[in-house]
Amino acid sequence: MRVLAAMSGGVDSAVAAARAVEAGHEVVGVHLALSAKPGTLRTGSRGCCTVEDAHDARRVADLLGIPFYVWDFAERFTEDVVEDFVAEYAAGRTPNPCLKCNERIKFEALLDKAIALGFDAVCTGHYARLSQVDGRPELRRSADLGKDQSYVLASLTPEQLAHAMFPLGDSVKSDVRAEAVARGLMVAEKPDSYDICFIPDGDTRAFLTNKLGERPGQLVDDETGAVLGVHAGVHGFTVGQRHGLGIDTPAPDGRPRYVLGLEPVSGTVRVGSIDKLAVREIVAARPIWPSGVPLTGPVDCVAQVRAHGGTAPATATLVDGDLVVRPSEDLRGVAPGQAVVLYRPDAAGDVVLGSGMISATN
Repeated sequence: MRVLAAMSGGVDSAVAAARAVEAGHEVVGVHLALSAKPGTLRTGSRGCCTVEDAHDARRVADLLGIPFYVWDFAERFTEDVVEDFVAEYAAGRTPNPCLKCNERIKFEALLDKAIALGFDAVCTGHYARLSQVDGRPELRRSADLGKDQSYVLASLTPEQLAHAMFPLGDSVKSDVRAEAVARGLMVAEKPDSYDICFIPDGDTRAFLTNKLGERPGQLVDDETGAVLGVHAGVHGFTVGQRHGLGIDTPAPDGRPRYVLGLEPVSGTVRVGSIDKLAVREIVAARPIWPSGVPLTGPVDCVAQVRAHGGTAPATATLVDGDLVVRPSEDLRGVAPGQAVVLYRPDAAGDVVLGSGMISATN
């Protein structure tokens, strides 16, 4: 096949590209310039898409003997990922920018351009597996559960998955690094990127305040209605948050307080005990079925509400076009704006059934 390898400059995408070449595909490397003002150098594991990353990707492509290009997607990334991230927080929701980047940039903008140029597939360094069952794609968890990224890929459509390649899905990270050393790839020991790529210092609250300004409001006890303090904006909080609340008065029972809910119109942040974080029903809008098979009735599954963790056995059904998920045990810290991803509850438990964006919890 003609394969476009998305090369971030890190070890995972480098080894994925190398495996695509070794498999006999006609591979072209591309680095996505996602920042209008890219930094010159990384700071350890902070940030990505820097000038250094682009140079690292080019050196790997040269070693592999494949053509290499840099495509400017900065405007699209700003609009579809960064501005969406800011707007979601302003509305009191907690978005996952990695999920949005995969959906809108790597498997919409990039894939559309790749197909228009005659490529058959886009190859990435994601840790996830793809299978074909009766001519339909099945998105599955990675063999390395600690690195599994099926959660942030679960918003992809069958048409997008049909043109996707995840060569690392059957590997564990330690083996990928060892392979990079054996292949002589200079990025073999390069640290992984963590946190949010467009907030390299990791200070999300400061980033959002810079974008939205201060929007003062009150911290209110969910049980008594007492005002416990003031804050600079609901965008500085997320459901389930415990630290950084700015409350000086301890709870009467001495137990920690958590963020229970956000009301962006009034600027109210409701706080209370951890018991009130328990969620027994999740409502999610705009469900997506990566295999192309929607739910036809109540289905037993395993629900996941965070990229790493937050899983429970559940029953899911469609109600008026929304996905309603009822976990069999309490889930905590479930925030509107996150994704809920459903997995098949068999022995492997690794096949993605569907996903949706959480709009409400009960």
